[in-house]
Amino acid sequence: MLSDEQIIQIKKQLIQQIESTFPEDKKESAIQQIESMNAEQLEEFLKQNNLMKNSGEAQQCVFCSIVSGKIPSHQLGENQDAIAVLEINPVSSGHTIIIPREHISSSEQMPQEAVQLAKDIGTIIKSKLNPKDVLVKYSNAFGHEIINIIPVYENENLDSQRKKASPEELEELQNQLTQKQEVQEEEQEKKPEEINEENTWLPERIP
Repeated sequence: MLSDEQIIQIKKQLIQQIESTFPEDKKESAIQQIESMNAEQLEEFLKQNNLMKNSGEAQQCVFCSIVSGKIPSHQLGENQDAIAVLEINPVSSGHTIIIPREHISSSEQMPQEAVQLAKDIGTIIKSKLNPKDVLVKYSNAFGHEIINIIPVYENENLDSQRKKASPEELEELQNQLTQKQEVQEEEQEKKPEEINEENTWLPERIP
């Protein structure tokens, strides 16, 4: 059975999805439906939409599925404790989420490596997309704590209206935000290997 805290977080996440993806004439009724659900109804809704295992014993976390590769994503970087992927329902262009590999439920449990990855991605976003500012905000959905990296072009924040990004937009952003990093790494690898022809071959870079 879902806890009161989980119910609040799940409903909040579902409503955000509705606000960013539903047609205007259907938003209000859909939001009212979510808000009116009790714990049992919400659990059944999650099962029907493959957001919870049918046994009801454990929640199938969307973010854990992204980390494991079961759900495809547009990745910008990773380290031993976290991955960085583009948000599919961003509040602004370049909105990125840092997902800890381990399912953690609070910001106090956030690994230092995840925080460092957020800083690194924030620096790349600043240099490549030229926003006025970059916000770093923690949030929790389906019981999994994540870090949001939000480029600010006007006055965007975590509660701003979201808009679903197309796969083409996400792919273009992924290429734009990873290109410089890859070029720099290739140059660093090539420098000590220009001595002779045998040393000019480089293995393919594994993301």
